[in-house]
Amino acid sequence: MSDHYERVKIELQQMKEVKNEAAADGVQLSPASVSLVPADVSFTARRDQSKSNINGRSRSKSRSKGDGHERQVNGKQLPELTPQKSDYSQGQSRVSNEPTLHIKGTARLLKGKTAANGHVETDVKCEHHGKEAKKRRAVTVDTSKAKTSLEALKMSIRQLKWKEFPIGRRTACDIYWHGVSFHDNENIISGQVNKFPGMIEMLRKINLSRAVRTMQELFPEEYNFYPRSWILPEEYQLFSSQIRLLKDNDSTLKHTFIVKPDSGSQGDGIYLIREPADLRVISGSQIKQAVVQEYIQKPLLIDKLKFDIRLYVLVRSLEPLEIYIAKEGLSRFCTEPYQEPSQKNLSHVFMHLTNYSLNVHSGNFVHSDSCSTGSKRTFSSVLYRLASKGVDIKKVWSDIIALVIKTVIALVPELKVYYQADIPLGKPGPTCFQILGFDILLMKNLKPVLLEVNANPSMRIEHEQEVSPGVFEYVPSPVDEEVKVGVIRDTLRLMDPAQRKQHVTSSTGGGSPEEAIVVETGSDEKEGLADSLPSLCLKQVFPKYTKQFNYLRVVERIATIFLRFLGVKGTMRLGPTSFRTFIRNCKLSSSSFSMASVDILYIDITRRWAGMLPDSKEAGMCLQAFTAAFFYLAARRFKALPLREQVLLLLEVCEGALEGQSHSEKPRPHRSHTNPASSQSSAPTTFSSPALTRRRHRPQQLSAKANTEN
Repeated sequence: MSDHYERVKIELQQMKEVKNEAAADGVQLSPASVSLVPADVSFTARRDQSKSNINGRSRSKSRSKGDGHERQVNGKQLPELTPQKSDYSQGQSRVSNEPTLHIKGTARLLKGKTAANGHVETDVKCEHHGKEAKKRRAVTVDTSKAKTSLEALKMSIRQLKWKEFPIGRRTACDIYWHGVSFHDNENIISGQVNKFPGMIEMLRKINLSRAVRTMQELFPEEYNFYPRSWILPEEYQLFSSQIRLLKDNDSTLKHTFIVKPDSGSQGDGIYLIREPADLRVISGSQIKQAVVQEYIQKPLLIDKLKFDIRLYVLVRSLEPLEIYIAKEGLSRFCTEPYQEPSQKNLSHVFMHLTNYSLNVHSGNFVHSDSCSTGSKRTFSSVLYRLASKGVDIKKVWSDIIALVIKTVIALVPELKVYYQADIPLGKPGPTCFQILGFDILLMKNLKPVLLEVNANPSMRIEHEQEVSPGVFEYVPSPVDEEVKVGVIRDTLRLMDPAQRKQHVTSSTGGGSPEEAIVVETGSDEKEGLADSLPSLCLKQVFPKYTKQFNYLRVVERIATIFLRFLGVKGTMRLGPTSFRTFIRNCKLSSSSFSMASVDILYIDITRRWAGMLPDSKEAGMCLQAFTAAFFYLAARRFKALPLREQVLLLLEVCEGALEGQSHSEKPRPHRSHTNPASSQSSAPTTFSSPALTRRRHRPQQLSAKANTEN
């Protein structure tokens, strides 16, 4: 009972703070009417501000465990105060110099006072288009489940002048920020959640490999950014036979492979091998699931060190599909000079693996306040260095954008199945968005290679520092703060309920024009104009480039048919009766393909995929198995054509039959996040790429350049 009254007391106090702020401000500047005019603000200025706040934000583990609301200022512990008021900073981090406020719609410039915490305060009433700006209700954010991203999230909420509820709220919040998964809080029926159902499952090593492999069967040239992979233990014999075949053809070839546990994270359990016999996952009585991939032996080096790129990608919605990429990222460096793998150095993780969680334990790891030095740097500093050597960094960035869009397109079909299972049609529930962490490696020829995608990328903006034996402090990291606070703040800004409502209204007017993928230098990127570097904010890449990539959404059209015949709400598997209904309604049976043959096909494929998914407890045909069956039916019906054309022709047959059926019968309502018509209309009917034959279990020649690491 005491906990209940304590929560009520805190909520009443928060309500009083809102009223007091309203009375003190008189008029609140709306985000649409105020923008910060960059006053030659550099990273160094922001870094100096961060350094000046180290004492204010550093805290030992023992103190943080005792009371998470205490802070240290100049050696003294003070209770955490109510967040200070701040203005929107339009893509900029906090600055220590005095900014200039420009009131849009007028010619007035106002000088703001900079408080000790770096926020801008002003008590001047402003005009917007000649009228006094209206104060709107503060957006509410539930941060009770935020976990490791809490510090950056709190800073973002303060900068946006929104209302945080750190212990939850009885009434609904506008945004719920979860730390791990969609199911962190099971009782949300409205608002927006920063996780999609099924995202963690889809981004495990095996499921990601399977999703990309399906797209490689249909579009081998477009999906050559992902290395050749084998799933263990089910493909161990295939892996062994292909390596043996390679050695028989050329005994001088020395391939290296990297093994990644399916559910591993932060570099845990990753190791390099040269022979199938070196695999640890098949030793002992317990067989562990893993992915083995070809290893990139010629990566791009800076200062003789191997590095990877962590880019943050926002999936704003599934239907319509909206993707944003942060224009700034992190470059994470190894701590030992790189050498091509040999039998002697395979175990040198500080040379071959770029994971921060591994290299931070190296004695050579350098924590730096500079954006261009140390073991963790900004991606823009790397691009600037490449540009100084004559590299076309716009081409590099364009290739990375294409990689991100293609990867998300590969994930979307099954994500829609998970979404419908958790929030069935007619059931109240929230809408979803999510920040993903893309780990990308640049090869020596500057081609980007996808290492993995993280469903829960680290959003920490501090690192541990041992001040005495067994005593650690959390020390702010200016580089992390520069990137991550901007990503979270801009994500929240995009998910602002008022902005989102306006966006949905404006997006119904038609599709986006076709554009080339370039690093633009628009009005919101003036600060990066001189060196052609992406500025710190989120850039929409889809549906902006929809006409260039919509033809890849073939499996998504298959998923739409799959969802139509699922039948029972909340299920993710197709039963035998539903599969027969699919065959019958799409008119795929014939004298040579009877319904008895349909049943045999269902049993055969379902059994095979049940063996591939040993952890699944639900019986029936999953989407991946249905896709395999669809490929079989397409190859059987249109024998002389490449697989991609076979699948597209069968899709036209099925969609035409279902469309005709919907005209004669009462149409079944579709979920709001699916729109089969939009994806159908964009699929091409002619192709310029070479003919493609199916290759799921066919041995292939390995390439020494098509390998990667975590």
